[in-house]
Amino acid sequence: MQIKTKYLIIGFMVCAGSGFIQPAMAENRKVVLLHGLARSSSSMNKLENALQNKGFITCNIDYPSTKHSVEILAQEHILPKIIDCLGSLGMPICFVTHSMGGIVVRYLAEHALIPHIDRVVMLSPPNKGSQIVDRLGKTWLFKLVNGPAGQQLGTNSESLPLKLKPANFEVGIITGSRSINLIFSLMIKGKDDGKVSIENAKLKGMKDFMVLPSSHPFIMKNNTAIEQTIFFLNYGVFQKKGM
Repeated sequence: MQIKTKYLIIGFMVCAGSGFIQPAMAENRKVVLLHGLARSSSSMNKLENALQNKGFITCNIDYPSTKHSVEILAQEHILPKIIDCLGSLGMPICFVTHSMGGIVVRYLAEHALIPHIDRVVMLSPPNKGSQIVDRLGKTWLFKLVNGPAGQQLGTNSESLPLKLKPANFEVGIITGSRSINLIFSLMIKGKDDGKVSIENAKLKGMKDFMVLPSSHPFIMKNNTAIEQTIFFLNYGVFQKKGM
């Protein structure tokens, strides 16, 4: 009897972290997807399709990540597109992000630009910055490719991620342990995914954390990462072995 009750409760859990609602109420399961630096919304298409197949309503936001600072991107480009997609900000909103997209969500949360942030899954976020930016951020090629926002993602005193507060929302973080850029990895202290160290992906206040054998550019396409993302949005934790 206790086992049946347990699974009955789990079956009613969805992305809203504040209570239980009927799984059939798909209109309450809104997920905003934010791609990373120098990428586009198409990089999140596989993940978006998987979310839609599980009943989530998605907004896969495209934004000019290399043209402006994180602050301008969040306020003038991303927020208006979220409002345009959802119609209003009156409902709880979940987020799934890749890389710098996670920093954008932290900025939106800290400045209360999204009133009701529910569960968030960050894929390979530079929550404590990246040493790549420390080494290359001032070079003309880095500036050309990554723009103003890219220069904000280091680990020094100019680091925006280090200036933002810990998470005040439910967040699960998945990062990678494989690199396809050995030169970049030589610039990073500790194990990394080719762009961000495992340690620097972590965020104070995070609810769960997982490391997968995946590289930074492709983690959003990793089947296990996609499955774990959906599980966290539903249950607030990642699925451990044996569950």
